Amino acid sequence: MTISVDADRLRDDIEATAAFGDIDAAEGRGRTVLAGTEPNRRAREYLVDRMADAGLDVTVDAVGNVAGTWVPDGVDPDAAPVAAGSHLDSVPEGGIFDGPLGVYAALEAVRAMREAGVSPDRPVTVVSFTEEEGQRFADGLLGSSVAAGERTVEEALALTDDDGVSLEAALEGIGFRGEGRLDAAEWDAWYELHVEQDTTLEEAGVPVGVVTTITGITHCEVTIRGEANHAGATHMDDRTDALAAAAELVLDVEAAANGVVATSSDSAVGTVGSLDVSPNATNVVPGLVEAGVDVRDVEYDSMETVVEAVRDTLARVEDERGVDTEFARPFDLRPTPMAERLREAAHRAGADAGLDTLDLHSGAAHDTMHVADVTDAALLFAPSRDGISHNPREWTDWDDCAAATRVLAGAIADVAGAGAD
Repeated sequence: MTISVDADRLRDDIEATAAFGDIDAAEGRGRTVLAGTEPNRRAREYLVDRMADAGLDVTVDAVGNVAGTWVPDGVDPDAAPVAAGSHLDSVPEGGIFDGPLGVYAALEAVRAMREAGVSPDRPVTVVSFTEEEGQRFADGLLGSSVAAGERTVEEALALTDDDGVSLEAALEGIGFRGEGRLDAAEWDAWYELHVEQDTTLEEAGVPVGVVTTITGITHCEVTIRGEANHAGATHMDDRTDALAAAAELVLDVEAAANGVVATSSDSAVGTVGSLDVSPNATNVVPGLVEAGVDVRDVEYDSMETVVEAVRDTLARVEDERGVDTEFARPFDLRPTPMAERLREAAHRAGADAGLDTLDLHSGAAHDTMHVADVTDAALLFAPSRDGISHNPREWTDWDDCAAATRVLAGAIADVAGAGAD
């Protein structure tokens, strides 16, 4: 089924949303929209107005998740809906497409289906989750974690920012502390359209990606204790340098990830992304280093290989350098495969629209990871220029936004059992 979308209307919605929290940027167009702030209120209110204009029944749950539902004439309002959407918040000084494209593509899909006289057999729900980016209250995917039942409403509302403001207080302050809990387990299916944040589609010249698997992510916290001492008066063979030991960790993680890429999985990545050095003075041998390690892949065994390399390095530097080490793994998400029936529907929608589609994996986390734990879920990508994201230079051509939205609309219609009036 081919459904035409209004590319100008989609662009207008994304550009209007870009004005909320807009920042001065030397290049590109950026925004800062943290959950529960004034820019977030304005973005939410604009969305609610657009949903109401489209004839959707709008609800806001206790953690601020916004949902607008279209119940076509003659359809059981209690039937499991097909849901689609994304988020409206951003990272500090982020781009204008990450999140809003998925929300407004879902809304445009509904508007386009209604205008085309398409009649689904079940309701269609457009969703904007609270704080996907995790920049104020949580580590990320906050609203979807509640919708999937992986975090309680009470736990979420009690989260606080660096100033001690709770999520509950912030949502009440902007008028978006609703009632109840959006329950993703009640959905028949879920689609999210997002910018790719990589160059696979751009390099292939393909306008729409259909994600096969969302990467697994594990975070390791490493502490290396040496002995702080005078940089001038401490002989080289008398040192227990925590940073020198950490340098070996950095290089070993890189080597382990490269080894996995060369032998078993070319999508594996390993990164030592943070180092906290103490006392962090030029004339003092470092006595303490706290390091953060990020490991990702679509194959969990590959992730385990890199994590074991971290453990091996720590054992070795303890023996060779005399440091003490600690290892913790506080965050571990296994790779998340996407539902085959939803992926096939997306490919069919692309073929019907005369648009090429390409299978690929996602190296970033998305709300879809949580939703996929409780119902069938799929993730679609639109190309990102130069793969840049979380940056004012983030850019997806408007034609690609419209093309991906056409595929999304066709897939939703297909899965919802739609036919033309």
